[in-house]
Amino acid sequence: MSLLATLTADMKTAMKAKDKVTLSVVRMLKSSVSNEEIKLGHELSSDEEVAVLSRELKQRVEEFDSYKDAGRDELAADIEAQIAVVKQYMPAQLSAEEVTTIVKETIAEVGATSKADLGKVMGALMPKVKGKADGKLVNKTVQDLLA
Repeated sequence: MSLLATLTADMKTAMKAKDKVTLSVVRMLKSSVSNEEIKLGHELSSDEEVAVLSRELKQRVEEFDSYKDAGRDELAADIEAQIAVVKQYMPAQLSAEEVTTIVKETIAEVGATSKADLGKVMGALMPKVKGKADGKLVNKTVQDLLA
């Protein structure tokens, strides 16, 4: 079942359950996926679907952080609920240990020895973990291991 079909079914379920938060998030995700299909001119592959979901999740996380920093806890709670809904559609995330293992393998593949090689490592690493791990965690792990 494609992501668009899943989102449509979940939208109907949320409507019947009168779950406003889930309904609004699913509508937004469905809209984003449809817009991306129109922009690219074809049905999205699973990698492209994950990229759209990752972009939407990242926007919400940044919004959550800005509300938290501003002391707007009630708005941060709303965004947190939205983040939980978006995460349901994301592939399973890698643990910190799994990320560390992949980073070590990639550093060995690339032959990196110092922080100057950060770009080479990240370039080779990101396609392996795209959508499966948080970019900040990956970047921090690479920097720690190259230090």
